[in-house]
Amino acid sequence: MKGNMLAMNKLRVFNMAFLALAASIVIASCGSKSSPGWEYARNMYDPIAYNPDQPNKNFKDGKTAQLPPANTTPVGGFDKLEESYPNTLEGYEAAGKNMSNPLPVTTETLEQGKSLYLNMCSQCHGLNGAGDGAIVKMQKFPPPPSYATGTSSRGGAMKDLTDGKIFHTITYGVNLMGPHRYQLTPNERWKIVMYVHELQKLQ
Repeated sequence: MKGNMLAMNKLRVFNMAFLALAASIVIASCGSKSSPGWEYARNMYDPIAYNPDQPNKNFKDGKTAQLPPANTTPVGGFDKLEESYPNTLEGYEAAGKNMSNPLPVTTETLEQGKSLYLNMCSQCHGLNGAGDGAIVKMQKFPPPPSYATGTSSRGGAMKDLTDGKIFHTITYGVNLMGPHRYQLTPNERWKIVMYVHELQKLQ
């Protein structure tokens, strides 16, 4: 009996000590209004990177924002398409006449184009380009025209769309289709163009 009482007293002392420690941690964590208290990973709050508009002694001209090196495409860039082929009907028609796919048609590029199409386009256009994608089947959006049998909203048969017209549309979007220039690099868009031509052949 005496042993049980001793054990209970020890347990009570331990519990009281634990509660006192927990209370002190809670009180310490509150801190004062002028101090945020302890901070974890201080470098996450004070980034060392420069903002684009800040002066920067690391460059000769003292500016942080620099022009990209020659012959490169900046993030979000799209091979100067905007300059030569703007997001207008005239730009679309000009792209259709003057742009052609720079990538060679190979089994590898076609497979890559198919994979990109399935991930980025099939939700609306359907697995075979018939305009019967999963989003369309929800009956909340009208179907896009079939690549093989449909008619473009800008005139002409979908099966006759050229490299440049398809690339222009992927880049800028049309109607309910949004622009994909920030999600897909120019090369990725050209691979999709290549695969869309395969879907245009289906009946």
